[in-house]
Amino acid sequence: MTPAPSANLRSLRFSAATAAFQIEGARTEGGRGRSIWDDWADSPGNVIDGSTADPGPDSYHRSREDVALAAGLGLDRYRFSISWVRVQPDGRGEPNPVGLDYYSRLVDQLLEAGVTPFPTLYHWDLPTGLEAAGGWLDRDTAHRFADYAGLVAARLGDRVKQWYTLNEPAMTTLQGYAIGALAPGRFLLFDALPTVHHQLLAHGLAMPLLRDAGAEAVGLANNHTQVLPRSGSTADAAAAAAYDVLHNRMFAEPILLGEYPDLSAFGGPDLPIADGDLELIATRPDFYGVNFYNPTTVGAPPQGSPIPFEILPTPGVPVTGFGEEWPIMPAALTSLLTGFTDRYGDALPPLIVSENGASFPEPDSAERIDDAERIAYLDGHLRAVGDARAAGANVEEYTVWSLLDNFEWADGYTQRFGLTHVDYATGRRTPKASYEWYRAMIAAARTAGAEDR
Repeated sequence: MTPAPSANLRSLRFSAATAAFQIEGARTEGGRGRSIWDDWADSPGNVIDGSTADPGPDSYHRSREDVALAAGLGLDRYRFSISWVRVQPDGRGEPNPVGLDYYSRLVDQLLEAGVTPFPTLYHWDLPTGLEAAGGWLDRDTAHRFADYAGLVAARLGDRVKQWYTLNEPAMTTLQGYAIGALAPGRFLLFDALPTVHHQLLAHGLAMPLLRDAGAEAVGLANNHTQVLPRSGSTADAAAAAAYDVLHNRMFAEPILLGEYPDLSAFGGPDLPIADGDLELIATRPDFYGVNFYNPTTVGAPPQGSPIPFEILPTPGVPVTGFGEEWPIMPAALTSLLTGFTDRYGDALPPLIVSENGASFPEPDSAERIDDAERIAYLDGHLRAVGDARAAGANVEEYTVWSLLDNFEWADGYTQRFGLTHVDYATGRRTPKASYEWYRAMIAAARTAGAEDR
């Protein structure tokens, strides 16, 4: 299935993404330190299949193969992440030259292959020592992140001109600190909310450092969801509004509007805002990244619940390999992008769909994967992006998660998101049917764009 790109997709840039902890392996090589995800994965019972991230796809040793895969797709840009603990093993002090050398080589390999490097500075791998000192609950972590960003920018800024600062601060707060489903595994509920402010402060502190090092585009990528009330009742509408604040607006509005939304539904917790913080956080980014996977259906909570909403299955739609947790509804992406555009107006910079993809059951070893379900998912969501652009949303780029099958956090190797199949026993990479489909889509979009000129 290779639909001709509509006019609404012409001029769109195409990308694919990975993250360091999920693909690199080599956790004890090259002077690398330990992160909260090393601690999580090495603790029995935290990862569903008992696996760790080593060797995984082993991209630390096979980066040239992965760059060739990115180039073979015809990508405009490749989104990868830089491991904080490979660059700064303890999260403080002087950089590790071996770690910086690795990323410098990766950047050069991408540029030689004609693919623009688009790194993310933080994709969840907080140094263990910083977590022991309070992690994102501690304001000092934001300053340590700025130091780290400065070290990376000093080494790579002569060649890297586009940067993501943070990936999905919402998931770090909600899943990592509030309900303990991901590293660092804390269960603080609404006492986790200071981590929102300290992550956004880290973003604000890093932006001028990256720009001073020659960056042309700096922003962050957050996980966002279209919130669907279970019914038209007042109670369900109130629950959906509360969840929208918690998952979406609390992370977007300090950056876009310079203020937090009303948090009274959560007991009105005090955020640790110091003078000048919001001005830093609201420094206009060059883009705003939206990671989108699925909508979220919300209803009024059961009586006595400490949380003002209940997350429910989304009725009447197909699901991914995660089951009812990840419903498939491409129209929800259109609604999310146009909703951002309508709500924030001129305060909204250009949008990038910085992650979008799906996992489905696949064998551990295969000569070919005909992943028709993934192709249908990606096709539907690309059409949704086109519909959003037609309705006025300024979406400049679309990014598939992921270039490779990888270590899927607490789900280990039980979920496969890749355009490329990885045999974890051998490291062999085999492009799936979806890889071929995405490559054809990119080529067709470029041909259509050239015909317009």
